[in-house]
Amino acid sequence: MTVRVMLVAPALGAAGRAARFGDGLPLTDADLAPVRALAAPRTDRVLSAPSARCGQSAAALGLVPEVEPALADLDPGAWRGRRLDELAASAPQLIGSWLSDPDFAPPGGECVSALLARVGTWLDALPADAGRLLAVAEPAAVRAAVVHALALPPAAFWRLDVAPLTVTVLSGRAARWNLRCGAPLTARQLP
Repeated sequence: MTVRVMLVAPALGAAGRAARFGDGLPLTDADLAPVRALAAPRTDRVLSAPSARCGQSAAALGLVPEVEPALADLDPGAWRGRRLDELAASAPQLIGSWLSDPDFAPPGGECVSALLARVGTWLDALPADAGRLLAVAEPAAVRAAVVHALALPPAAFWRLDVAPLTVTVLSGRAARWNLRCGAPLTARQLP
């Protein structure tokens, strides 16, 4: 059987607009307004990353998801709440290492290699009869799923962009995935 995994990126909040590392702030009504205008596709199961913005985005789509920890964001550790431009100015060598070495982790955080393993393990463990699965997932988890599904080198992680309210579709099963590239999440374009 073929599994269809629809990975939906959540709405963008103030932290994302400020390029601030995962501070966990909830989304505002204004952030969620574009989500409420969308329609969710038919699905057999709904999941959400544990973050407030993923749960709120799922709820704004009218969905009641199960929380899936594997879809959580890359843990920034001590960088949580800091802006990327601030860190680039104060610790350019650390940011350079983070963006070029998949095994480098921020102090107390998670490296890209660990994220790839976490998401890849989850993806490969989906049962063959999972059917149509919709997951509101952090953009980093979506990128990790694509890197894993297509057996790309870990360095490709930073070369993929996942825009808010887009859907990335993987179909297949462990060790054999196909990618349908992300498109804006709209009522007309849902798979």
